[in-house]
Amino acid sequence: MKDLVRRLRADSRYLGNGIIKVDGFINHQVDSALMYKCGFELSKLFDRYKPDIILTAETSGILSALTTSLALSCPMIYARKKKPITMAGDPYVAKTLSHTKGEEVTFNISREFLKSKQRVLIIDDFLARGLTMLALNDIIQQAGAQLIGIGVLVEKNYEGGRELLSSLRVPIKSLAKIDINNNQLVIK
Repeated sequence: MKDLVRRLRADSRYLGNGIIKVDGFINHQVDSALMYKCGFELSKLFDRYKPDIILTAETSGILSALTTSLALSCPMIYARKKKPITMAGDPYVAKTLSHTKGEEVTFNISREFLKSKQRVLIIDDFLARGLTMLALNDIIQQAGAQLIGIGVLVEKNYEGGRELLSSLRVPIKSLAKIDINNNQLVIK
């Protein structure tokens, strides 16, 4: 997507250790118009798969998932990192390692909102190593639902996530791809 690629080229920075700073427009301060366009573009890529629900991880995936769910006219749910007292009963739970936080993260989803046989589309801001998507797919499997695809704003080609997720046998789509060459971002 040209607008996202242009913005990444202008306003992202490589911080080393695989980390890309995009907090001026994606995951801290948000360019709402850009996120709206990204959601619309992701919806066009996945409309034919007819998702029943969009799933993402708290926190930075919420905006792209929300705008995609608006464009697809289906609900969105996000995996909570802490179980709130309002989440009744035993939620679906999966654990993974967070690259940006450098620690283990636990995802919780209420059984009330993710149901058996639902067609689930995962949307997130980044695809890096693929560990978050594997944890979300674990929850989808616990629920007896079906993963139908994975969409992301930015794919870090150098992290190998696409290869790890290939065993899921679902379409994986990204709006922009990033490589690193001599400590410089190469954005496509």
